[in-house]
Amino acid sequence: MADTPVSTRLHVLKAVEDGWNAFTKAPWPFVLFALIVGVLSVVFQLIGNAATGGGDNTTVGISGVILTIVALVGSWIVSLWGVTGMVRGSWIALDGGKPSFADFSRWDGAAAGRLFVRWIALGIVFLVIAIICGLVGFGLAQLNQVLLWIPAAVGLILFIYLSVNQKFLPYVALLEQRGPFETVQRGRDVVDPSWWWVVLLLIVDAVIIVIGTLLCGVGLLVAAPVVACITTAAYRQLFGNEDQTGLLSGN
Repeated sequence: MADTPVSTRLHVLKAVEDGWNAFTKAPWPFVLFALIVGVLSVVFQLIGNAATGGGDNTTVGISGVILTIVALVGSWIVSLWGVTGMVRGSWIALDGGKPSFADFSRWDGAAAGRLFVRWIALGIVFLVIAIICGLVGFGLAQLNQVLLWIPAAVGLILFIYLSVNQKFLPYVALLEQRGPFETVQRGRDVVDPSWWWVVLLLIVDAVIIVIGTLLCGVGLLVAAPVVACITTAAYRQLFGNEDQTGLLSGN
């Protein structure tokens, strides 16, 4: 397994071009899958709102607890399924194939489990940073309240830094054979040399999503898959195009 990056320079415009071309290979399966994922996400969000009484200050009974659990579990499953499907579909399209809806919708429990655990690992990293900065801030505040801003600023910088270099964490989790915290480190090792270019990629992705949102929200059905294809193309530039886990074959 190669630990060195394929390229230390992300070519954002090429990623955009390759991503758009990949989307146009099978636009309708992309859009249909995005629609189904979006609808299911809204359904579970509504279930969660119903469980809490729509935000009213009411006592949540046993039914509310059950609905909350259903909403949380359902939202996680839909998210894992959606990300895995988009990665698989965009990967096939970038390889020159024409992904079918079955390629998007096929459930892969092993892949979903890997992605879930890596997300938890990243969450733990963020939590540790927050706790350390909080404790340091609390200690400094005993000396002077102004000093509280120092660890707060450091924590914010670290959060931004990690958010950028973990842009491709789902791809590393789904396509590479690495442990949870190795996956986080892999993102740092590969993205850091091209960190500012990944920032530019994030800005481009955000602009596309905003444009899709402004188009009465319907544009998101195109914007979200296009962003997924662009991100996949960028990942392949930096990390390579090897499927080490059998995500495409379902092994």
